[in-house]
Amino acid sequence: MKSDSNLERVLSAGLFAVTGELGPPKNANAAAIKEKASILKGHVDAVNITDNQTAVVRMSSIAAGYLALQEGLEPVIQMTCRDRNRIMMQSDALGAAALGLKNLLCLSGDHQSFGNHPSAKGVFDLDSVQLLNMMRDMRDEKKFQCGDAIDIEPRFFLGAAENPFGDPFKYRALRLGKKVNAGADFIQTQLIYNVEKFARWMEDVRARGLHERVKILAGVGPIKSVGAARYMKTKVPGMDVPDEIVARMAGAPKGQAKKVGIEIVVDIIKAIKEIPGVAGVHIMAIEWEEAVPEICEAAGLAPRPVTEAVAVG
Repeated sequence: MKSDSNLERVLSAGLFAVTGELGPPKNANAAAIKEKASILKGHVDAVNITDNQTAVVRMSSIAAGYLALQEGLEPVIQMTCRDRNRIMMQSDALGAAALGLKNLLCLSGDHQSFGNHPSAKGVFDLDSVQLLNMMRDMRDEKKFQCGDAIDIEPRFFLGAAENPFGDPFKYRALRLGKKVNAGADFIQTQLIYNVEKFARWMEDVRARGLHERVKILAGVGPIKSVGAARYMKTKVPGMDVPDEIVARMAGAPKGQAKKVGIEIVVDIIKAIKEIPGVAGVHIMAIEWEEAVPEICEAAGLAPRPVTEAVAVG
């Protein structure tokens, strides 16, 4: 075991894992984290705590993660390269580990021009692959990037994100391999609506043997409206929303769009579970956390397993 996180124990046992997502508030209200945690607890094995997603200022992912942990919900702390240099990344890693946080998702981060401080200076001292490598060395080699020794190292279960639908498609599995080589223990993918194309990506992943070296959690998420479906299809780079998904949302009876959106994601989860090499799903329902229990129940993902802590050497 690398971290003794609940997520690692579930995946190591060969169980189909479920992670969720929790967006910290744009304020200092701890109760907001506790409320969302109460909705998700018992329905996911761990929950991502986003790090100023879309480059909008929010409560610190580490602070929010600690609050979630106090509510009995295991956090996956996201860390982006946008806002920190390597000194601060390593410092935050030590602090997060000292607070009992055990999962870390390494991301490059949305560019600051998309957020509410577009004139802010982006750091990007490292990219996500370099961040993974640095965090793995802190854990496994017990050393900082500069080479100095660490006597009590942070032991994280390390994750990264991947988009199976980016262009050029034929190089997507190769890109995943770089993150696996850098130290990723698990991968969470971009939202999947084109299951057929995702299955082709997984064929490439299996051909390279990557599914045996990293745990792949397929990203899924409910759609609230036909407008949202059309926006993702036409305006969000890297998204692949088939026409039939848009048509299905457009055909939802009045007042039933959310219900149909949940039905779609449940169907997608059931299809994804049949694809060899998929170790679980990552349910992204930010600001719609109450949909997660319903999704898990309908998709046959409930109840979640209870795992016992083990000693980490």
